Amino acid sequence: MNDSNQSSTPQPAVSATPATGSAAAQPIDAETRQLAAMAYGEASLQDNADEMMAIASVLVRQRDARGYSDMATFVDNEPSFSFVVSDGNARYGALMRSTNDRIARNPAMLAAISAARNALAGGPDKSNGAYFWDGADIKTNYTKHPKVRLGIQITDSGHNIYDIKSSTHLVILYKTTKIKNRKTGKVTIKKDEIGRYDHVYDSTAGIGGTIFWKFDRQYLETTRAKEYK
Repeated sequence: MNDSNQSSTPQPAVSATPATGSAAAQPIDAETRQLAAMAYGEASLQDNADEMMAIASVLVRQRDARGYSDMATFVDNEPSFSFVVSDGNARYGALMRSTNDRIARNPAMLAAISAARNALAGGPDKSNGAYFWDGADIKTNYTKHPKVRLGIQITDSGHNIYDIKSSTHLVILYKTTKIKNRKTGKVTIKKDEIGRYDHVYDSTAGIGGTIFWKFDRQYLETTRAKEYK
């Protein structure tokens, strides 16, 4: 699950927004529109084109990792991954309802379309391999935030757009073996450490109002968890 950025304070958009009118010459297929609307809805109100590109890349990576052929099937079967589809998010709804001409006149929507096309084509990934993201809630709800409680590591100061601290929570996993003494019949328990980790998430990027994450390698190796879930 990822946190939307709708509480972020609007800021000037970056200069990566495509030129107005470039979308009007090309029809917008359903897959592109769906992905663009999700990226637009999940992104902060800064309308940062790179932020939307990064979110779109994460969504496509998650879609593929979970074995879905298209975004519509993905969101139908995994509704908790991106709540903007079902929670009445205004930006998501606006892009889904907009005509091609209206999108072409709206630089932020046009940037979202460009972000979706980039992700679907396997273009540059601004998230740096992320599978998850968080918005402003990770700062405003820091002490109760699920990721913070599991442990986060800010791997680069440039990712720390909300000036939050890394958090640790040591977990040690053991393998238990029952050993029976053949003479006495007494059973003893032997505990062998399998591995340990002190955080679950590593930051991969911080763009606009979004921090991007992937699972820590030590966590993955210790728990044998999947990278995407």
